[in-house]
Amino acid sequence: MLDQKKVFLGIAPIGWTNDDMPELGAENTFEQCVSEMALAGFSGTEVGNKYPSDTAVLKHKLDVRGMRIASRWFSSFLITKPLEENIRAFSAELDFLAAVGASCINVSEQSYSIQGMQSTPIFGNKYVMNDAEWKLLCDGLNALGKIAAERDFRLCFHHHMGTVVQTAEETTRLMRETDPKYVFLCYDTGHFLFTGTDPVEILRQHINRVGHVHLKDIRLKTLATVHESKMSFLTAVREGAFTVPGDGDFDFTPVFQLLSEANYTGWLLVEAEQDPAKANPFEYAKKARAYIGKLTGL
Repeated sequence: MLDQKKVFLGIAPIGWTNDDMPELGAENTFEQCVSEMALAGFSGTEVGNKYPSDTAVLKHKLDVRGMRIASRWFSSFLITKPLEENIRAFSAELDFLAAVGASCINVSEQSYSIQGMQSTPIFGNKYVMNDAEWKLLCDGLNALGKIAAERDFRLCFHHHMGTVVQTAEETTRLMRETDPKYVFLCYDTGHFLFTGTDPVEILRQHINRVGHVHLKDIRLKTLATVHESKMSFLTAVREGAFTVPGDGDFDFTPVFQLLSEANYTGWLLVEAEQDPAKANPFEYAKKARAYIGKLTGL
């Protein structure tokens, strides 16, 4: 069982409204989203596109619901833009997160990303970095991570479909070539499952680098259709490739066991992007909460 004093359970707003496809869940308001999160039994969330940009307003709206900001996505462009430009944008995000009491930031390298390209098949088309680009990325992450650490933040790198760090091999290289003092892993079960990687084995390899956890399940039948029909990532989301823990085909028991054995501290965030018109976000949030509670004691 995980320690309730050290491990916190949250859920991302992406089940209610999708940042990459704003038409999904356009009807769902910020206040509905965070109210339903709290009602489903979660204590934290990540920042979505409908959240107030005024940190005082955002913090107040969350405080009255017993909610906190766990982290936020940050798009880096370390291999295509000057480091100084990345640092300025990164520091501004840290300012925002500090103002709402967060201590984690999830970084994804978006140079050459195809994740948002509606008509580009997700498999077989991603950009592959050369050695010089790997050095730019890893040195840049170390620099950003040092800035984060000096402000008591964890920089957690988010491997992601369609990006330059998608596979288990790429994730392993990034962990190997970055400084463990400054760069942690945002471990995402769904994205590893999507690539055909065993999430348990990759977690076992990098358990001491995990700084943040995204929990999402996958529907293997839909994933097979993604391959067969050469779908883009966004089309795969629309078709329901992802779902919440407890609703798909993956058994999360060994994941929670490994995290418990390693005395993991930090957030577990349900982050399963679906079309809310097909998968009612409140109902699926409750399903995930019950499943995770049963397996973890949280």
